[in-house]
Order: sequence, then C-alpha cells, then structure tokens
Amino acid sequence: MNEKPEGRIRIILADPSEFTLVGLKQVLEREPGIEVIAAVADGEEVVARTAELEPDVVITEIDLPKLSGDKATQRVRREYPHVAVIILTARDEEQRLFDAIRAGAAAYLPKDCEPGELIETIRKVKDGQFLINEKIFQRPAVASRVLAEFRELSVYGPGSTRVFAPLSPREVQILDNIAQGKTNKEVAYSLAISEQTVKNHMSSILRKLSVNDRTQAVVYAMRQGWISVAARPGGGPPAPREGNERRSGEDRRQEEG
Repeated sequence: MNEKPEGRIRIILADPSEFTLVGLKQVLEREPGIEVIAAVADGEEVVARTAELEPDVVITEIDLPKLSGDKATQRVRREYPHVAVIILTARDEEQRLFDAIRAGAAAYLPKDCEPGELIETIRKVKDGQFLINEKIFQRPAVASRVLAEFRELSVYGPGSTRVFAPLSPREVQILDNIAQGKTNKEVAYSLAISEQTVKNHMSSILRKLSVNDRTQAVVYAMRQGWISVAARPGGGPPAPREGNERRSGEDRRQEEG
C-alpha cells in the first residue's frame, strides 16, 4: 500500500506524445496540492501503474497504443472504482464522448482546454462529481444512445461485464420508483431491500449527478431518458405526498439520506 500525502491529489498522466506529457506535467505541478506520480504512453501502462500507485485521478488521451484510453478507463473503473478518470481528446466527436461515458469517465475535455478548467475539473472529480453528465445535455444523439444502453443494462442486470457511468442499474431502478412518487420505505419494499440501502443509493445518486435533492435527480434522469417519463400520470417529477407537504427541510434531508 502506497502512503498518500494528506490533502494532495495524486495523478497519473497518459499520452503517446512525450511533448504533451511534459507540458501537462508542468502545468499541473505548478498547482499547489497536485502531484503527478507517473506519466505513461500506452493503455496497458495506465492499468498497471494504477494498480501499483493507487492514484486519485487518471488523465488519459483517448487514443492510446496497446489499449485505447476508453478501454483502459473501463479497466480502471471496474478494478479501482475509487479512481476518477478524465479523458482528453484532440477530436471532440460524439462517438468518442459516448465511449468515454460508457467506459465510466468522470469528465471529458478537449486537449486545448484552458489550464484553469483542467485544474478545476481535477478537483471536482476527485470529490466524486461526474462532470461528463453536462456533455450529455449538449448532445441529443449521445443522450439517445445512453438511453438505449441503460435499457440494455436493465436486461443484463448488475452481473453484466460492462461498466457504465454514472448510475448503476440498481440506482436507475430506485430513481424509476421515486419518479412514481414512492417514499424510501415504499421503494425498499418494492425492490426487497432495506430502507437504509435505499438511502445509501440516493446519497450516491445525488453525488454522482451533482444535484441537491430527489426531485432534481428524477428530472435529470427523465431528461436523459434513463427512466420512463410515463412512470407516473402526467409524466412529471414526483409530487408531494398527501400529508407531507409541510415537511421541514431537515425532514427532507433525512429522507434523502
């Protein structure tokens, strides 16, 4: 087990161009609290060095030799789910974005992004945010493919060998139930799991989607097509349940876990 300096963000860089690696390293190491612990040139090295060094964040070009950046990301996310991955690309194409989402990347940036944007992204993904969600909003064609993939996952279930971010099939099930206006207790009964498990999943959902409450999460998921807009009459987000309209903010926070 490697000793991790308190408060420092430890990063592995991956790019086939040594010039690019040197440039990225210089930019990042000027920033307090960020440490580049390895710079590699192919996807197989990404996986190997991640296993050896246990970084907080991997920043990888999508076009890598031996093992592509999206395939390396998929391996890293499957084997080391606590490691966030940022994918960089010189060609911002819908297929590449979809591959990055499907692999489990937390963020997707063009190589010519501003250094400040990259630094901010690093800090956010280290804290567990999935900034790649915003890219889906901007690309309807990608969103429709995301919907199709989630539908397929719902058939294959959590035993599927695929890795898909940001939500697991179980989390999609929970949001689908919440969209019908169910409480955590009712969702737990419906899915034959504990109420605490529902709360834990909801905390994960809110963190992954970078939203503040259940309603925002449901609206987001409906817009993406991850859950059915027809989940409840009228196709809107869950309405307040009778008798609960006057719940305090503290009550709502407890329900959301």
